[in-house]
This record gives sequence, structure tokens and C-alpha cells, in this order.
Amino acid sequence: MAEDIRQDKKANFSALTEHNNNGVTKISGLASNKTGASKKLVIKNFKDRPKLADNYTEDTWLKLRDAVGAIQNSTSIKYNLEELYQAVENLCSYKVSPTLYKQLRQVCEDHVQAQIHQFREYPLHCSLDSLSFLKRMNRCWQDHCRQTIMIRSIFLFLDRTYVLQNSLLPSIWDTGLELFRNHIVSDGAVQKRTVDGILEQIERERNGETVDRSLLRSLLGMLSDLQVYKESFEERFLMETDRLYAAEGQRLMQERDVPEYLHHVARRLEEENDRVISYLDQSTQKPLISNVEKQLLGEHMTAILQKGLSILLDGNRVMELALLYQLFSKVKGGLPTLLQHWRDYIKSFGGEIVGTPEKDKDMVQDLLDFKDKMDNVAQGCFNRNESFINAMKEAFEAFINNRPNKPAELIAKYVDCKLRAGNKEATEEEMERILDKIMIIFRFIHGKDVFEAFYKKDLAKRLLVGKSASVDAEKSMLSKLKHGKLSKHGKLSKLKHGMMTGDTMHLQNHNFPSQLELTVNILTMGYWPSYTPMEVHLPPEMVKLQEVFKLFYLGKHSGRKLQWQPTLGHAVLKTEFKEGKKELQVSLFQTLVLLMFNEGEEFSVEEIKSATGIEEGELRRTLQSLACGKARVLNKSPRGKDIEDGDRFNFNNDFRHKLFRIKINQIQMKETVEEQVSTTERVFQDRQYQIDAAVVRIMKMRKTLGHNLLVSELYNQLKFPVKPGDLKKRIESLIDRDYMERDKESPNQYHYVA
Repeated sequence: MAEDIRQDKKANFSALTEHNNNGVTKISGLASNKTGASKKLVIKNFKDRPKLADNYTEDTWLKLRDAVGAIQNSTSIKYNLEELYQAVENLCSYKVSPTLYKQLRQVCEDHVQAQIHQFREYPLHCSLDSLSFLKRMNRCWQDHCRQTIMIRSIFLFLDRTYVLQNSLLPSIWDTGLELFRNHIVSDGAVQKRTVDGILEQIERERNGETVDRSLLRSLLGMLSDLQVYKESFEERFLMETDRLYAAEGQRLMQERDVPEYLHHVARRLEEENDRVISYLDQSTQKPLISNVEKQLLGEHMTAILQKGLSILLDGNRVMELALLYQLFSKVKGGLPTLLQHWRDYIKSFGGEIVGTPEKDKDMVQDLLDFKDKMDNVAQGCFNRNESFINAMKEAFEAFINNRPNKPAELIAKYVDCKLRAGNKEATEEEMERILDKIMIIFRFIHGKDVFEAFYKKDLAKRLLVGKSASVDAEKSMLSKLKHGKLSKHGKLSKLKHGMMTGDTMHLQNHNFPSQLELTVNILTMGYWPSYTPMEVHLPPEMVKLQEVFKLFYLGKHSGRKLQWQPTLGHAVLKTEFKEGKKELQVSLFQTLVLLMFNEGEEFSVEEIKSATGIEEGELRRTLQSLACGKARVLNKSPRGKDIEDGDRFNFNNDFRHKLFRIKINQIQMKETVEEQVSTTERVFQDRQYQIDAAVVRIMKMRKTLGHNLLVSELYNQLKFPVKPGDLKKRIESLIDRDYMERDKESPNQYHYVA
């Protein structure tokens, strides 16, 4: 069985060894019976190359030319496309490629040249036909592209062999573009009419009309493909854009307000970007948008800001402010210009708040509201730009110090108002936020010593009269002042501690042999503000209690001296009216006046003054609070708001009030003009001492120094604003007191005197 199979195989391989028509002889790989014999394939050349018929080249070209003509005239092709392709391949195989390429180019060129007449004969003066002209141009271009693709598909073998091997020859597609460019688009009249038509359509669209965007996209794509887009269209397009928006910017800046103008600019930019996406070449986007921004924004930046920035900020127009920042960030020099006007606005608006004495009552609240408003603008509208935030801080610091001392004084009083008992405006969290905001304003102030003086005085009153709203709030404020670099924070803390020591003294020693209860606060001099001593006529019971406490205290602390301060005293009086029993929380001066009505029914101003010993100004304030305020426990005749010399007072037995305990001692918390003047003078006195100390310290270290250098060094060391004239006076004072002397040859040179 195996033997038969082997014989069959030999017969099969033997049959393969024969000659075919091409002269190729195939030899079986098993020509030898030896195992592992090598296989060989022998290929022989044609004996004779086939020859083309005599008229084959001419006939074939005629056939191809007819096919090209049919394509160009949009008629049916007589021959099969595959047959035409094979014909081109045959011609190329017989080295006819150069001739074929030239003939094809000539046919295409003749056809394109013939197309130009339809555009030259077109009515050039009929503006209504500009759109029709564009449509005809587009149709011609589309036909040309379709024809070129069809022709290339037939001559593809030529394109991929002969043309590809000759780098100087353009491909069939590039040849088609070149011919269309040279004979149609490069024609002066045709190109001008085409570009004019395109520009006219774009202008119509900019004016709000609807245009055929696909037509524009096709024509501009044609210019781009033909590589004439920049020189023929883009340059003119950008010039027209400049002209249009320059005129529009000038007109609208006169006609519209700034918010409306900004929205118009944003809409124009959006439209132009959409135009680029829809039909313009991508390379046009940057110069186009730059031109629009320049003409609508860059040329009018100062005018926009002068005309509208204050309106936007005053009205808190957050959306328009964000748009303003966004638009100006795109223009060269836009943000620096906006920054300068923003800084100027803050200085101007803030200067009005600080520099108007009639608005002093609301100054601090207005400053806090203004700071909040500007913070929101910087954070929400100006993208948290650090430059704008820093400019805002600089502007606040500049305008708040244009009026020396007063802002610091009013901030201290504002803090006092918020920390007083009875202030139910805010929760603890809200109070903390208010204090944080106040500290931000506080840091802008140069004369912090003024704040220190008034804050210390008000803190002392709150603690002594028991008017502090919260111990935690007081501690929080002291902590904030410490971190705010307040120089006398240590003294303020000790003042608070000294108050607690006084309370402890009361708790340990309040059981005196009397019907009265006495609480004594011991204040350490130096930590507390100085108070002017005032002698008043106390009832014998009070005098006795004072003596008992004095003996007790001096016995426990030898070598100390007690000085009573009646201006800070307060009391709770149990009173009986027709309505029933009440308790009156009053100052010591009010107490002395009211106790007189236990001895008589009616008294004159002079009688009350003689009996109590209260200074006349204080007495008038005290009587006014008892007879002219909300809680009128005394009747005054004649009636009136002011206290006159001839007024008489009697106890108001018909007094009514919904509360059992009534507070009438708010008068103690009010600052008198004398107190304000005294505090201010004390600040200036302290400043003189600080200037003297700084001058001596500098001169001791330098020994010899010129006037200008000394003044410069003083400005670096002093933490409060000071005028050069004041420094000169202090230097003269030190010279008079022999701390330093002038140089005999150079008067502006100083020498330290040891």
C-alpha cells in the first residue's frame, strides 16, 4: 500500500515539470530521490518584449481625452473606468508618462481658462447680484474640485509613479489647484469681486442679518486651499474690522452707559469667535479678536473706568464688575489701568467716610461695610488677584490715616459699644466675627497709641461699672490686640487682672456691721487710667463704711495709700412708688441726689449742689438723667430738656415701669468732652516722651548725626504719625536741656552730650 502511494507522488511532481507560455521552467523539489536535496526556482526573461500597435498611444490618448472632456462637461463617460485606468497604466509602462502628463495638464488648463469668461462677463455694477456672483464662484469651485478628483482617479497610476518620482512636478490635485488659482482667482477683477462679496456678507451678518454661512465657509476654504487667503482676504478683512469697530466704539461710548457697553463688547467678542469656528480660517482668530478688543476696549479703557467704575462699585454690580475684569484682562495694559482706578476709587470713597466730621457717628460701621464690599469685589469679581487685594490694603491705609487720631478714637468707642452689657445685637459667633473685622481696620491705623488710650479708658469703665457684656469677649479682644502688635497689651491684661483682684477683696470682706452692703474695687495705679479726685458729701453711713474698710485694708497691707474715686461708684437703691417697690441701679452721684428726697419733698439746683458737693457740670448731667431721661424718677419744674439755675425738683411718686430693677446709671458710661480732651492730651504727652527717648537713644548710639539722618531714623523707630516740625521742636527741647548740642561749624550736625 505504501509503495503505491509513493509511485503516485512521483507521477504528480513529474507532471509539474513543464514550460509555460512566459518561458518560466518549474523544477520539482524532488528531482532527486536523495533525502534533503535543495529546491531551486529558475526565472527566465521574456524572449521578446510585446510591442504596442502603431496607433495605440494616439488612440488611447484620444479615448482618455474624451473621458476627461466628459467629466469636465458633466456628461456620461463612454468607457469603463477600469478600462481607462488600465490604459493609463499601459501608457506609463511604455515610457509615455511625460507626454501623458503634459497633455493632461494642457487639457485641464484649457478648460479652466474657458471658465474665466463667465465671471468677466458678469455685471460688475449690480450690487444686488453680489450674492449670485459668490454662488456662481462657489459652484465653479465645487465643480472643479469634483472634476479634479474624478480625473485623478483615472490617472492615479501616473500620479503615483511618474509624478511621485519627479519632485519638481506637482501632483494632479495640486495642478488643478494651481490652474484654478492662476487663471480664475488671481484675476484682479474676479478676486476683488469675490472678496468684496464675502466682506459684504460678513458686514451684513455683523449688522444682524442672516447670511449663508456654508457659502462663506466654502469660499474662504477655497482661498485657503489656493494659498491666497492671507494676502487676498485676511488683510482686507482685518482692516474692515478695525474700521467698523473703531466707529462703533466711538458711537456707543457716547450713547450707552458702561454696563450696557460691556455686555455689548462681550457679545461682539462671542460673535467673532463663533465666526472663526463657523467659516473663518483658524489663523485669523488671534489678530481678529485682538483688533476687536483693541478698538472696543483698548482705545476706551480710561473713558470706561472714569465713566462707569464708580457706578458699578457704588451699585455693587457684581456681574458687570466680573465682566469688566474679564474683558480688561485680555487687553494689553488693561489690568494695571483697572488697578489704578480701583485704588483711586477706594481712596476717594473711604476719604469721604473718614473726612466728614458730620458722619463720625457712623464712621466705623461705614468703614466695616465698605471693607466687606471691597473684599467681596476682590474675591468674587477680580478673581482673588493678589495685586488688587494689596492695592485695596494700601488704599485703606492711605485714606484712614489722612485724618490723624480720630478714626483710632472712634474704633475704640465702637469696640466699647459692642462689648458693653445690654448689647444684644449679636451671638458669640457673630461678636467674634465683628471683632475680627474691627481688627482688620485697626491694623491700617498708624496712631495706635490713640486707640490704646481710649480703649483702656473704656475698658476700665466697663469693668468698674459692671457693664462688660462678656468676660470671654473681653479676653478674646485682648488676645486679638496682642496679635495685632498693640504695644500696651500687657498693661491692658494687668488692668483686667487688677479688676478681678478687687472683686476678690469684696468677697472676702463684705460682712460689715451696717444695713448697707459695700463692694470695694482696689485699683493699682499705673495699670488704670488716672481719674481726677472729686470730694463729695457722703451720707454718714457710707463714710463710716469707708473708714471701716480703710482700717481693715491698711492693716492688712501696710505702706499703701487709698484714694476714693466717687465718680466710678454705683449703687442699687430700694425705692417705693405708688405702683409698688422698685430697685434703681444708679451712679453714686445719682444716689446722693435721690437720698435727699428722704429728707424733703422739693429742692432747687443750688440746694442739691450745696448738700451733695457735686461739681456743677456733673450735677447738671446727673439731674438731667433723673428728670429728663426715659426713666423720670424726679419731676422738674418748669419742664424742659436742659437744667437751668432756677429749676426745682420733686420725687415722682407716680413713676411706672414694667421692670422691677431699672438701670439709670448709663450716664456713667457716656464720655464727657473733658474726658475726651484729657485722653487726647495724655496721648500727645506720651508721644513727646517717646520722641525724646528715641532721639536720645539714637544719638547715644551714633554720637554724631546729621539732621536729615536723625529724622529718617526717627520715622523708622516711631510707631505713630508725626510731622517734621514736631520732631524739630523736640530736638530743640533736648538741645536746651543739654542732652545734645549743635556742631559749631555745621548747624545741621548734632553731637550727643554724655
